[in-house]
Amino acid sequence: MTETLRLRASVRAADADAVRRIVTATGHFTPAETDVAVELVEERRRRGLAAGYRFLFADVDGCPVGYACYGPVPATAASFDLYWIAVDPARQGRGVGRLLLRRCEASVRRLGGARLYIETSARALYDATRRFYARAGYREAARLEDFYAPGDAKIIYCKRL
Repeated sequence: MTETLRLRASVRAADADAVRRIVTATGHFTPAETDVAVELVEERRRRGLAAGYRFLFADVDGCPVGYACYGPVPATAASFDLYWIAVDPARQGRGVGRLLLRRCEASVRRLGGARLYIETSARALYDATRRFYARAGYREAARLEDFYAPGDAKIIYCKRL
C-alpha cells in the first residue's frame, strides 16, 4: 500500500496530542519543552492567526507524522522565527523535514518575510539537527554560551530569504 503525504496549514483539535506524540518520540525535548510545543497549538486553536503562530502539518493517511510552527518576530519589519520543526523518528530521513522547512520558507516569503531564524542547542544530541539546518542553507548568526545550562550554548541560525 502506498502512503500519501499531504501538507496542511489548518490546525485541528487532535493536533495537540499529535504534537506531544511527535515531540516526545524524538527524545530531544524535556517534558517542559514538550508542554510548550503543545501550548502553541492550543494557543493557535484559541486565538487563530492573532496568536502569531502558523503551522504546517505533514500527514500520512490523515495522521500527523511531522510539523513545523513559525511566525513573525514581533516589532520587526520582516523577521520570522521557526519555533518548532519535528518529524516522527520512524519518518526521519525521508524528506519530510526538508519539505516542511521549504514550505515554511515559501510561506514566510509570501508573508513579506526576509529572514528566518532558528535556535537550537549546542549539545551533541543536536548534531544532526545542526547539519540539517546547514544543508538547508542556514548559517550560524549567534552563539550564546551557557544559555540553556552550563556548557549548553544556544545557537541561532539565519537564512536570508
